Amino acid sequence: FQAISDQPCKPFSKNRTGITIGEAIASVVVSSDKNRSKNAVQIIGSGSCNDANHISGPSRTGEGLYLSVKSALKEAQISEKEIDYISAHGTATNFNDEMESIAFSRLDMLDIPLNSLKGFYGHTLGASGLLETILGIESLFHNTLIASEGFEELGVSHPVNIIKENKEKDLHIFLKTASGFGGSNTAVIFKKV
Repeated sequence: FQAISDQPCKPFSKNRTGITIGEAIASVVVSSDKNRSKNAVQIIGSGSCNDANHISGPSRTGEGLYLSVKSALKEAQISEKEIDYISAHGTATNFNDEMESIAFSRLDMLDIPLNSLKGFYGHTLGASGLLETILGIESLFHNTLIASEGFEELGVSHPVNIIKENKEKDLHIFLKTASGFGGSNTAVIFKKV
């Protein structure tokens, strides 16, 4: 796919050269039990859309991601301004990072702090969405925004608000987005309970 880099990936950076492959496994316990652990989050909204653009590349307009996030916000019955931060897919490929910046701009989410954690461990393919969800949940519980490893200078057309250093912040709600092969796009909104 000509997207593999020989350097660590640098999502949303001007000098990004593509993805590096990582390896991971992740699991979570999903429960409707009202007596759940105090360390629990609630899924308050989700949306999925397939833009059917290309077997491996997302729609250049970000349409699929845009529609997924719109659907998640509608289901959650919240506005985009209630999102405390975004855990983006951020693969460090030109097309993916650009389409995410377009989608977030169309959604009026450019001011919301955003990270991609693939600079730490690479793209773990099928495990990446769940791994980043777990890290996002931990961010909520620790009230900490995690910086995007490897980010240097913004390299997308719409100025997303990249988290450049770890910061403490009172966090309640985050948005996790993921885009994958075949044009699949997903957005899930999590709330600390």
